Amino acid sequence: MNAAGFDFGTSNSAIGIVGGNGARLAPVEGDATMLPSAVFFDFNDHDKPFYGRSAIDSYTAGNDGRLMRSLKTILSTSLINERTALSKRSILLTDVIAMFTRHMRSCAEEALGAPIEAVVHGRPVRFVEGDDAADRLAEDTLRAVAQKAGYSDISFVYEPIAAATQYEQSATREEIVLVADIGGGTSDFSIVRIGPERRGAEDRRGDILANTGVRVGGTDFDRNLSMNAVMPLLGLGSELVDKSLPMPRSTYADLAWWPTINLTYTSKALREANEVHRLAVEPQKTARLLTVLNKHLGHRIAFAVEGGKIALTDAERTAIALAFVEAGLEAPATRDEFEEAIERELMRLRISVWDCLALADLQDTDIDTVFMTGGSSLVPAVEAVVAQELTNASVRRGDDFLSVAMGLTLEAQKRYG
Repeated sequence: MNAAGFDFGTSNSAIGIVGGNGARLAPVEGDATMLPSAVFFDFNDHDKPFYGRSAIDSYTAGNDGRLMRSLKTILSTSLINERTALSKRSILLTDVIAMFTRHMRSCAEEALGAPIEAVVHGRPVRFVEGDDAADRLAEDTLRAVAQKAGYSDISFVYEPIAAATQYEQSATREEIVLVADIGGGTSDFSIVRIGPERRGAEDRRGDILANTGVRVGGTDFDRNLSMNAVMPLLGLGSELVDKSLPMPRSTYADLAWWPTINLTYTSKALREANEVHRLAVEPQKTARLLTVLNKHLGHRIAFAVEGGKIALTDAERTAIALAFVEAGLEAPATRDEFEEAIERELMRLRISVWDCLALADLQDTDIDTVFMTGGSSLVPAVEAVVAQELTNASVRRGDDFLSVAMGLTLEAQKRYG
């Protein structure tokens, strides 16, 4: 039975295959082994779907259609049962995820030159915090999606455990490692005992000392940066003429979070925005909001904010360019302001590290290495939070975006040969 290791990520996805050349990642767009987790339905071509960079390029080119991104995030929310409107029909969001999963499977089969029946699927430690039934339901939904995509044998591995598997390939001594996998929608921590003499063992359950997870990730960082830096330029925080009431937040909140942007492209949302514009103390700002809603520019704002977040990884300040909304418009942002905006999320990460140590019955000084992975681990404040709690541990990195996918593929090789 041919098998794949599939890392379905909030922002990016990758899939690996097992063949005569061993375990390797499959090209999924040209020579690239990583694909943005995005689907675009082109209304001008009978709702034809595009995936990854092609989807994003089709959207940014101004083609009439519907862009879907950060689909993994909705698995643990009520949105999973919703439909999204296309040009002449609607489609279940679970079917959109199944289409993306099937596309990734097709890429892997083309690279392998054979059908793939089995998949070792990554999953966060917690889809849903504090609700085991909802967490199981999210995994069951992902299993059903994989079945729709054509897999007959489906198993799951925690994403940080997969990252530990990949890291262990280069280990030269026994270590106790805390794996911090900070992704687009979730952050997961695992404490694992690894080493060259352990990696060949059939049963590794005793080496997994603890797992914790929290629903914090890059999309949350984007949302907070957008709400603090960009949405005030569209009227958030200003007042209505009537009784000096504050501007309603709901439309701005939906516009700032990847999974809910499409909810602002409805006639109801536009009616409400027109009403607050009529009553706004600063109508020049709410006029920008109307432009964004009428022209469906929410995703372009989200891409610009994401770019600003990435820029603040290396720079102390940046300007988020919004000229597509209004000529010359930009939102200044500083790293200090960004870190203040995500302070609550950083504390939740810190507490999750504490919980992981407590579950493993270890002190912070017992950890030899912190292995950081996931695109959002590149945010300086995120690495600092983890490193501050484990001052004796060395911090290592693999491939920030592909460590989990490679680990899942190695696990597929182990299980299926």
